[in-house]
Amino acid sequence: MDPFGLKTTALAFAVATSICARAIKRKSLTPSGTVAAFAVGFLSVVTGLRGMSLLVFYQVATKATKYKAELKLKQDATAESSSQRGPSQVLACSALAVALGLWHAYKHGAERPIDFAQYTQQSHLACAILAHHATCLADTLASELGMLATTSPVLITQPWRTVPPGTNGGVTVWGTACSALGGFIIALATILWDAMSGLLAFGDVTYVLQILMFGSICGLAGSFFDSLLGAVVQETYWDEERKLIYHAHTENRPKTAKLLTGSDILNNEQVNLVSVAITTFLGGYVIGPFIFGSA
Repeated sequence: MDPFGLKTTALAFAVATSICARAIKRKSLTPSGTVAAFAVGFLSVVTGLRGMSLLVFYQVATKATKYKAELKLKQDATAESSSQRGPSQVLACSALAVALGLWHAYKHGAERPIDFAQYTQQSHLACAILAHHATCLADTLASELGMLATTSPVLITQPWRTVPPGTNGGVTVWGTACSALGGFIIALATILWDAMSGLLAFGDVTYVLQILMFGSICGLAGSFFDSLLGAVVQETYWDEERKLIYHAHTENRPKTAKLLTGSDILNNEQVNLVSVAITTFLGGYVIGPFIFGSA
């Protein structure tokens, strides 16, 4: 599909409208977050069908956030506020991919198969965008579903130290598996979009396996960087009386909550943005060429 073509524009408008309508109905986005979601939804899809992965991310992430929300609220005092996403959270999970998609459309036109020998620059950008979405969904699933693990998390910087669920930088085997699942889901969506747009040749099993491997690895890598940053540059507080996790900027944090890990350098949205940026670059220029074969 041609970027900014009539069909692509109509599809982009429909997708963006669908995202906003669902957000309003489910109250998953704030009013300003809904406006931001419309903008990024439209700009993502109008540049190519792979931008539809943003819709997949939104749908899956919303379900994961709402899943067993009451149980998560008993462990993490910030769980309730994170159930509604504002513009900063929307942009942290989309702005870079939108910018790369617009640049691809401007410089190279329509999407191409990931083939570094024939479409070198297009493949770098395609892998970077795929890595971006894989990281965002992987981090969301690791955070929202990882909290429900039956085993205690360990701090990623001190794996011998157990920490309460919800601690920034806390990891479990279950949460790590959720990270890989997030990347895998985005990879499956990419395969579907490529098949619909004619970029995937029928029976090309190697290309399918490469995309699935790439998405899963990027999901794991992105979640690793997010956890590492969270453990170091985000403060986590633990209230022994209430048995609740609080973060640095949690409103009405009780005085009984004591610093558990980290330093107050970045907030959650900033950590997401940095981890996404790192994995986007690695996906486009290191992991992608390694898996798909460089020119």
